[in-house]
Amino acid sequence: MTAQRPARRGTRSLALMALALVLASQGLAGCKRHNETVGEKVDRFGDKVQDKLDPPKGPAEKAGRSIDRTLNND
Repeated sequence: MTAQRPARRGTRSLALMALALVLASQGLAGCKRHNETVGEKVDRFGDKVQDKLDPPKGPAEKAGRSIDRTLNND
């Protein structure tokens, strides 16, 4: 006579996967964009003017500017 083991491994992994999905969705739900202030609008306008007067020379400089602007936006 063979004893059957309960299928706990499948339900445990399913429960852990569901928990991970819930935690990931909660982290994304907390990302709300704040209203743009006048200073931020002026900064964005200045960035556009800089791109018109002194356009990036090549894809590397363009990517660098994009990264700098992304990191400096608080």
